[in-house]
Amino acid sequence: MNKTLILGVGNLLLKDEGVGIHVIRALEKETLPAHVTLMDGGTGGLHLISWLTGYDHIIMVDATLDTNPPGTVRLIRPKYASDYPPLMSAHEIGLRDMIETMILTGDLPEVHLIVVSAANLNEVNMELTPEVEASIPEVIKIIRELI
Repeated sequence: MNKTLILGVGNLLLKDEGVGIHVIRALEKETLPAHVTLMDGGTGGLHLISWLTGYDHIIMVDATLDTNPPGTVRLIRPKYASDYPPLMSAHEIGLRDMIETMILTGDLPEVHLIVVSAANLNEVNMELTPEVEASIPEVIKIIRELI
């Protein structure tokens, strides 16, 4: 089996921005195959590269700002940093830079990015909006299909 990392990124303090972390917390309550590791990546960034090496497959979960209705889930298989959709906050630059660095060093494994369209970014609150909360089972279903 391919060694797989499921990486949730985001900021729990900014409502929907924390959806990646909420997904990791939901998965921690489930039984997963032995080849799968869960990681709360916080707000991401270049410091994560050392934690990501050694995996054959990385599944990232993050929120995105786009024109889709809140709670819309999309699966993306990015090949370049420019393939990433607009993400939520300061960690956007870090994730793009991290992927570009891994491409340049030849350490980039197979990557899938699951993004959830966000509804609320301006309120400091650790709860997801109902639409984004309702998307978590769909995200978990996609993850299970990928692993």
